[in-house]
Amino acid sequence: MVDFIDRGMSVATQPTICMHCEDPVAPCAQVCPVMAIQITPDGVVQMAEPSRCIGCRNCVYACPFGVPKFDIKARLMKKCNLCYDRTSQDLKPWCAQACPTQALWYGDYEEFMNQREGQPINVTNYGPQSVRTRVYWVLPEGTTRFNIADLLQEARAEVGGEQQEQEEAWVLS
Repeated sequence: MVDFIDRGMSVATQPTICMHCEDPVAPCAQVCPVMAIQITPDGVVQMAEPSRCIGCRNCVYACPFGVPKFDIKARLMKKCNLCYDRTSQDLKPWCAQACPTQALWYGDYEEFMNQREGQPINVTNYGPQSVRTRVYWVLPEGTTRFNIADLLQEARAEVGGEQQEQEEAWVLS
């Protein structure tokens, strides 16, 4: 999937890459009432199967990374599936193959550590909650955590926004 950054001002695009969540296992797939989103044996979270998808959009709301997009005309959820037709044949996904700066890179952890610089992190924290993924963020050396809540607080402080108290997560029982 490719998103337009600001369609009115630029033709610039960016790929929206699925993080292929491991723990919890693919929230998008877990909430699908008709099991339209399957996970391959090697952990790749697939796009919704068109013959099964009922267009409920649960997957769109459940994804902590905002990856699934709902195509209203097709009445179908669409998302990155790691170019499974390519990666299952030991080829790179198109985003990594075509990236001119190699900011998007495809390979295993050991390969990364031998070829690249930075600290690979595959756990994203949302305050007290964490999501472990098959896809890694690459952060500066010495960085051990990637906490979205901390980044939001820093951004609010930079623009002079008010600090909001953090609510505890709760579940209805």
